[in-house]
Amino acid sequence: MILWIAFSLGAAYWAYNDGRNVSGIEPKLEQVNKAYQTGKIAGWDSAKSAGSGGTLDSAELAELVVNVEGTIISTVSIDGDRADFTLKLSRYSLGDETAGAERSKGERRIKYDSTEKVAVQVRLSSQEEVAVAAAWKRGAKLSMSGTLERPGTARNFGGFDYRNYLRTQRIHWILKTKGASGITIEPQAGITYATLLGKVDSLREGLGNRVGMLFPGWQAGYMKGLIIGLADELEPEKYAQFTNLGLTHILAISGSHVAINVGLLFGLLRLFRVTRETSLLVVLGFVPVYVLLTGFSPSVIRSGLMTMLGLYLLRKALLKDGLNVLSAAALLMLLWEPYYLLNVSFQLSFAVTAGLILFVPLLSPYFRWLPQRVRGATAITVAAQLVSFPVTIYYFNQFSLLSLAANMVIVPLVSLVALPLGTAALLLSGIWIPLGQVIAFPVRLINSLSFLGTEWLNDRSGFMTFWKSPSLLWIGAFYILIYVLLHRGARSYPQLPNDSASHPSFRGTSLASFEDTVPLPPHQGGKIGAFLPASSHAKRPWKEIGVSAALLAGVVALLVFGYRPEYAKGVGHVQFIDVGQGDCALITTPGGAHILVDGGGTVSFRKPGDAWRDRKEPFEVGAKTVVPLLKKRGIHSLDAIVLTHGDQDHIGGLQAVVEQFPVEALIFNGSLAESTTMKKLMEAADDRNIPVYAAYDGMKLRSDAMTTIEFLSPLNEPVLTGIPYVKDQNHRSLVFLLEMEGVSFMFTGDMDVSAELNVLDNKVSGSKGRSAPHADVLKVAHHGSKTSTSAEWLDWLRPKVSVISVGQYNSYGHPNPGVLERLTESGSAIYRTDQMGEIQMRVTDGMIFIRTKLSR
Repeated sequence: MILWIAFSLGAAYWAYNDGRNVSGIEPKLEQVNKAYQTGKIAGWDSAKSAGSGGTLDSAELAELVVNVEGTIISTVSIDGDRADFTLKLSRYSLGDETAGAERSKGERRIKYDSTEKVAVQVRLSSQEEVAVAAAWKRGAKLSMSGTLERPGTARNFGGFDYRNYLRTQRIHWILKTKGASGITIEPQAGITYATLLGKVDSLREGLGNRVGMLFPGWQAGYMKGLIIGLADELEPEKYAQFTNLGLTHILAISGSHVAINVGLLFGLLRLFRVTRETSLLVVLGFVPVYVLLTGFSPSVIRSGLMTMLGLYLLRKALLKDGLNVLSAAALLMLLWEPYYLLNVSFQLSFAVTAGLILFVPLLSPYFRWLPQRVRGATAITVAAQLVSFPVTIYYFNQFSLLSLAANMVIVPLVSLVALPLGTAALLLSGIWIPLGQVIAFPVRLINSLSFLGTEWLNDRSGFMTFWKSPSLLWIGAFYILIYVLLHRGARSYPQLPNDSASHPSFRGTSLASFEDTVPLPPHQGGKIGAFLPASSHAKRPWKEIGVSAALLAGVVALLVFGYRPEYAKGVGHVQFIDVGQGDCALITTPGGAHILVDGGGTVSFRKPGDAWRDRKEPFEVGAKTVVPLLKKRGIHSLDAIVLTHGDQDHIGGLQAVVEQFPVEALIFNGSLAESTTMKKLMEAADDRNIPVYAAYDGMKLRSDAMTTIEFLSPLNEPVLTGIPYVKDQNHRSLVFLLEMEGVSFMFTGDMDVSAELNVLDNKVSGSKGRSAPHADVLKVAHHGSKTSTSAEWLDWLRPKVSVISVGQYNSYGHPNPGVLERLTESGSAIYRTDQMGEIQMRVTDGMIFIRTKLSR
């Protein structure tokens, strides 16, 4: 009953807070809609909203100017030509302030008071503005104008939902503005909580600069993350190496960092003969300062709260159970901010800590053959890996089989050498920089050795596994089976007197109840005698062995089921992934083969001399969209990648795919594009020994008994000297007909009308004289451009469904109205990624079942 009441109160508290998480700007926009209809807002053409029923769509909203006043409440992140921060509003108004003189007296602009938070994105106009933005600090009051934008939602099934993420930060709008010159910093009077945090940010920045003086190159960014939690400055490539091996917890300030620093402080106080009570008080005061200084992330808050609660209870002689301390820390954090429950860092931090408390005592007996110190470290590492595994594959969909080895080798080097010596070097450099550099020298060697190890482990192929996101039921079953299996196994081993289970943090666990059933050993010669459970001296009964075998089989079955791709064998799927202005489709055949057709690509219009605008890790659709989706769907390898042609918006995203997934074959149109993207892609395929095949008209590919691919274009032309470079890649696009389970799909790349006529001449009036191949589904060529999809082509294919892969609000005007009109006249149902997001088609028994991520 108590548990039920507690759960009900928690649910009610969540519902209360979630219900209040709404935007106050939204109802004001409704008033603006009415003003639009009467033309009372300056700078707005009322004719634009006449046909919209007074409702602003995203394009119209982008033209609405909002003037705001508020306080910066986050650190200001500057990357390339963009500065990002969170602004807490104090007042705002809607409409163009500069046109106020044109209004009549009865049409005054209304200002609204507000405490709402908005995410601000400032596009910097010049390199000089980078220094201006760098001077903005948390706590600064400013006024600015810009345009409001609703955060984007997930456009693919299983994709990242930015709108929902910002909502958990209590942010509902993005405010965009161009240029820092239009932002006015208001004078600040007095000290507020935000300005205090701004001072802390300045202190962290100063410490980061000091770290940069002690460590060269990439090591500066690494040590900033390790010591003070500034992980954003680590090189993306090296951060990816840590991520692949499950080592990112090293860079996230957490329990181990707090424990090491607290231990160092206790040792220093003991060295100066400070009393125990005074030491506890000093450390109690140090922990919140350390938490504040290292970024105030959920993991460091958790470890800080646990440390403070533990020290207080220790001082009061009340410390009994680590689980109680952990639960109290979780309760305090969730009372303060319920949305922490959805935070990945919060979940991992508490799950791993609870796992250590529960599983380390159960695992320690299995490593009793190891020395005591090694035994404890091994049990802790294995327990952390077991507990973090389900959460890791749920969010990140990958797990390296070398993760355990990497944590066993790298973590001790970092925790016992790099972190304490690096901290000491930073502190002593405040006295004399050369002294800090002397202490930093061995840390540099350790860092180089650590990254040599991570690089070597990352180069080992075949150890990275990809998992679809499991259900919560699967995660719960995994934890229960592992716990019961280890608990039963631990009963067969002696409980060693110096096991970590005897530590206060682990008392009160399930193993403690087992200890109660064992009689206390007698004192022999002043020493505790060895003792063994009675069951360990006799042969285990077959029933016990059978139960343990069944539990182990259950764990294996869970892993096998969890490792299967999202779309199992027996049913065909064609998924048109939304990659913006580009093409990407994933074909899964009934036989279980996975074929990726194109991979999208980010097109850059950067001018020479604008290198300062480049971001440290620019958005790339392959790495940010295609690869995460393939992992989330449990795709372990690709049987083939089809490059319809060499344009950037079709092959740009494939570089990341080839680098991260095993690929059996690369199929292209027999020509190369003169681009860096094509060159890098072919070099990557060559480095990984991926066979490359040129496809032409008449070639067929049979992946299983129910799936055939027939290539229709380009025509097979003899090539005398190697692979030709062709500028007009659209005309040479690979065109193929996919026949699967009695349903046909026509893939057309970016073929033009001329290529369409060539196919028609070859197939209809040519010597082969084949009849029309009636396509049930047509992937419309070139994003619906007017250069393709002729009436003759549609008359020949007679598609029932047409899919247009096109970017939302693209600058090319795609799809062309004439193309849409021809498709409609042909009787084809039209599906568009710009309006519907990802389009998935399930094929079974000659029927197509379609679902889209977004409604029209």
